[in-house]
Amino acid sequence: MSRPYLSVIIPARDEAQRLPLTLIDIDRHLSRADFSYEIIVADNASTDATPEIVERFAELIPNLKLLKVEAVGKGGAVKAAMLEVQGEYRLFTDADNSTSIDQFEKMKVYLDQGYDVVIGSRAIRGAKLSPPQGIVKRVMGKMGNLFIQIVVLPGFWDTQCGFKVFSEAAVAKIFPLQRINGWGFDIELLALAKRLGFRIKEIPVTWVNDPHSKVGLGGYFSTLFETVKIRWWLWRDNYGLKR
Repeated sequence: MSRPYLSVIIPARDEAQRLPLTLIDIDRHLSRADFSYEIIVADNASTDATPEIVERFAELIPNLKLLKVEAVGKGGAVKAAMLEVQGEYRLFTDADNSTSIDQFEKMKVYLDQGYDVVIGSRAIRGAKLSPPQGIVKRVMGKMGNLFIQIVVLPGFWDTQCGFKVFSEAAVAKIFPLQRINGWGFDIELLALAKRLGFRIKEIPVTWVNDPHSKVGLGGYFSTLFETVKIRWWLWRDNYGLKR
């Protein structure tokens, strides 16, 4: 069997309630695509029925696979899956399906133009949020993004949208260097991609606001702290990029 064109990675921890509809929606869209694909759920040490649900759905969705990883956080689960799958392009998306897989068609346009990394954005012209985030989250998000731009990633307006695709070549260079397993891993991946010279494109996506999001205030501040760590590691060349 030849390797797939697209590997879709879903990091999941205790997602038994939200995952079934997400799997159905992803397979429904991709089954009509003109390219081959696989869907991998990277189970991050769930304590509920998430693994059993994936195995049950694998009987209905031939391209669905379960990858069990240790309790390492979302970033660690994504890293493990990215280095395990075989797709020519490798996309990770959230278990709550906040960004539908049909948005990949927008990404594919830029992949065909030679971009190595394409990221979904909720903060640039053309993005649609349904329903809009509350005022507190919007203000915190804008302040956090401004901080991230000043410290490490100028020019990127939404580093935290959980819908990003990487070419096989980008995965091979970036992900072995990844250190952060928590919420700040997106920032680290983009910072490494930029430093390594990969072409990155930020595109607007349609995003459905989930009121049951698992990212709380603690995750917000830990992301900012991890941003400072990334800046420090880059300054000290802890990634070994200058060798």
